Amino acid sequence: VQLQAFGGGLAQAGGFLRLSCVGFGNIFNFYHMAWYRQAPGKERELVAAITSGMTTDYTESVKGRFTISRDNIKRTVYLQMNSLKPEDTAVYYCQATHVIARSNYWGKGTQVTVSS
Repeated sequence: VQLQAFGGGLAQAGGFLRLSCVGFGNIFNFYHMAWYRQAPGKERELVAAITSGMTTDYTESVKGRFTISRDNIKRTVYLQMNSLKPEDTAVYYCQATHVIARSNYWGKGTQVTVSS
């Protein structure tokens, strides 16, 4: 599956952005989806994940502020980011994991910058 992410940009602290990631090529329902991020000088970290069965999970720092969702008909996973903080500044990556084969696929990152 090929992944393409959209929606990054510049926001002020307290503001919001919505990221989208469209999957091309294979049956979207067969993939668990996730958003990762990587800030300058830091390791890539898992931000939020949603399984093929719609179970969600979040890293502690974004709980209550970010929401991951998916639309299998549109082959799209979303990350709604509210109450943004400067520490949310990072390149955000979309990832897909096949539910059986466990193969991973990554999209190109999209930059999110939050100003204070």
